[in-house]
Amino acid sequence: MRIPLLFVISVAVALSISQAVAAESDAPSYLENFRLGGYSSADINVHPGGKTEGAINEIGLIVSWENGSRFRFLSELDLDRPFSFHGNDTDAGKDFYFNLERLYIDYNLSEKINLRAGRFLTPAGRWNLVHAEPLVWTSTRPLATSRLFPLATNGLMVYGAVPLANNAFEYSFFVEGLKDQIVNHNDIPFEDTVGARFTLSGKVNWGLSLLEFHETTPTNPLFHMVGVDFLVKNEGWEFSGEAFQRYNNNYTDGGSGAYLQGVAPLGNQWFAVARIENFKRPAEGSSERWLLGTAWRMTPNRILKVEYVGGDNERAESPKGLMASFAILF
Repeated sequence: MRIPLLFVISVAVALSISQAVAAESDAPSYLENFRLGGYSSADINVHPGGKTEGAINEIGLIVSWENGSRFRFLSELDLDRPFSFHGNDTDAGKDFYFNLERLYIDYNLSEKINLRAGRFLTPAGRWNLVHAEPLVWTSTRPLATSRLFPLATNGLMVYGAVPLANNAFEYSFFVEGLKDQIVNHNDIPFEDTVGARFTLSGKVNWGLSLLEFHETTPTNPLFHMVGVDFLVKNEGWEFSGEAFQRYNNNYTDGGSGAYLQGVAPLGNQWFAVARIENFKRPAEGSSERWLLGTAWRMTPNRILKVEYVGGDNERAESPKGLMASFAILF
């Protein structure tokens, strides 16, 4: 994906320059409908054995366009781990790679029906759709939300929302149209993804996710997956959770995972955070984790997090120990 990624970088730079020019000249007014934003985060991890690691985790660049018509455009390019250190080994760019998170066009058919074409985050659970560091409470991501299903899909989606009593009912149906490419050796390859997600929003927000996909390993297994999630907020308190169960084509166990997380206000924009989770994938075994931490949401777009993660054996995708991170949305 190097050519498309370089193209997206060029577009982002060109758009930012164009906006500056438009502000000082008689450039076409449609340029004002482009927006450039993004987010960034950095963290440090002191492992139980004393080894220390840290990194600028990501620099996400988001370009969007909307002018009140039926069309909308959005792209998100992540520059992942442009700088990292492992103990005494410091190397800018050693773990660096590009990740095209999103690149799609939306078309509004009616008040209740929209079409989306391109690359989008897979609507599986809640965390995967809002996983950017400034928007979540912890530095680490539950394994169940990252190792059981494809995180992004290249294809088509139909989505919308309808009122239901005092609630809102949202739906999405999606299908893969182009096989994904692997940009990180830790990625799990998936293909032939098809699925649906339904949410009911009210005092408690409920979600149901249904997916089918192949995992492109030597045996190329076909998995069916069902996921449920919830979120409730009240005066600074927040409780959320997700659970996923995969089945092989013969409906035997194909892996599972779940987490429960609670957030409690401490005052002055400080919050206490606690989470428990479990994860099982046939090719990786099982894992259990617990987390205790705090977060200071100093402004709506800046957050400082400190947490300790414990549990069973440490793994690359799920580090343990004391962690601290800072994230900003711009």
